[in-house]
Amino acid sequence: MVNYNGKPYHSLDYHLREVFHDKVYKIALDAGTTCPNRDGKIDTRGCIFCSLGGSGDFASSRKLSITSQIESGIRSISEKYNGHKFIAYFQAFTGTYGDKNYLRECYLEAIRHPDIVCLSIATRPDCIDEDILKILDECNHIKPVWIELGLQTINEDTARYIRRGYPLSVFDKAVRDLRSINIDVIVHTIIGLPGETFDDMKATICYLAKCDIQGIKLQLLHVLKRTDLLTDYENGLFQTLSLEEYTDIIIKLIELLPENIVIHRITGDGPKSILVSPTWSSNKKYVLNYIHKEFKLRGAYQGKYYRRRF
Repeated sequence: MVNYNGKPYHSLDYHLREVFHDKVYKIALDAGTTCPNRDGKIDTRGCIFCSLGGSGDFASSRKLSITSQIESGIRSISEKYNGHKFIAYFQAFTGTYGDKNYLRECYLEAIRHPDIVCLSIATRPDCIDEDILKILDECNHIKPVWIELGLQTINEDTARYIRRGYPLSVFDKAVRDLRSINIDVIVHTIIGLPGETFDDMKATICYLAKCDIQGIKLQLLHVLKRTDLLTDYENGLFQTLSLEEYTDIIIKLIELLPENIVIHRITGDGPKSILVSPTWSSNKKYVLNYIHKEFKLRGAYQGKYYRRRF
């Protein structure tokens, strides 16, 4: 079996050690941006699953400067780990949406910090324009830049239900544009979206397996407080996955991905203070150990990594 630092898949931890020759930690940042799905350009309600913090619930206060957020993050991480290299991760809301001069200043302030080795920005495919590409290209000549695109699914019916706000063709163009300037692309997907079957999830992963992307996040669907998704959940319109169901799905999906695509996440741990379901996901260490154990049990075949085709 192929072993990536103890994991049977091409993990982010393994990739970072290969590239930066050390353990690297992410620092979640908030540049104070908003989202076209919240400010009225597309909608005012946001995606159906998104928290009030715009998925940036683990980031530092947006009232602090970018440097102060980085320093705060380093101190927090240093209390638990002996880290010296960090990724500046603009996680909250849409990281490429806003005044371009302001965004450029934020990116450059982060990427020029001596302890930052990489810049990662979470955003929407419909918020990648020519001005943003020029700024990203400038930053990418200083240190590596990653763009994390929120796709979630290729199913257009599901995309409308979750209020994603753009068609698949917009995602395709964003990937082409980013790759034209050698920006690494990481794609966010959500596993267990209401109404989606395994075939729907498989279709998304098979589509991405053929795209020019460098990484993927496989995110378990969370139901969070004060979201429209919670209303549908409480009305019994769907159920969240059990750990056993999710593990079976995630193993099958990972086996469909080419090994050159780095797997940045195989689950997710929403903030416990706002997590409604599934509650088992809050014990991240147990969940990861369970999935890895099951993956190895199913993946071992005469001592080699065994890719089944589904």
